[in-house]
Amino acid sequence: MENEKYRLSIADIEDEEILEFDFDDDIKELEDCHVSAELDFYSMGDFIEAKGHVEGKVTLECDRCLNKFVQDLDFDIDETFAKKSLLDEYGQEVELSNGQFVTDLDGAEEIDVYDLLYQSVILALPNKKVCGINCNEGLFVSTDEIKTHDTRMDVFKNIQIKGK
Repeated sequence: MENEKYRLSIADIEDEEILEFDFDDDIKELEDCHVSAELDFYSMGDFIEAKGHVEGKVTLECDRCLNKFVQDLDFDIDETFAKKSLLDEYGQEVELSNGQFVTDLDGAEEIDVYDLLYQSVILALPNKKVCGINCNEGLFVSTDEIKTHDTRMDVFKNIQIKGK
């Protein structure tokens, strides 16, 4: 497998108090995305916790002008994995609150760090991808169509406020 070097054995994590893992590679599913990460994995009974910091760059396409631009990545990871299936313990639906999201390994013997970083980068991307604060190109509206005065607001010009 291509990403075999980015798989951590659960047994190796359990043998160490803290298993440190450094990642410095491209996320191939994203255009021009290079990521550097320093992660620590802790075994805590039935759970494994991954904490660390991620930095990098990814090329995105502006939602307004459709030009490509480079977005800096700089975020922390705090992920919890359940070694055994949680379905056995929680057979019915349970409402999760903040900080209770857990990835179920369902008895797997490895953690795919590459997949963890890929998903974390996707979640760290902005919802609205805009190349810059002054980007107003490609709004798909010609300047002739932009109104400088909205007549619907004229009703507010004549409002009288008592006491003023």
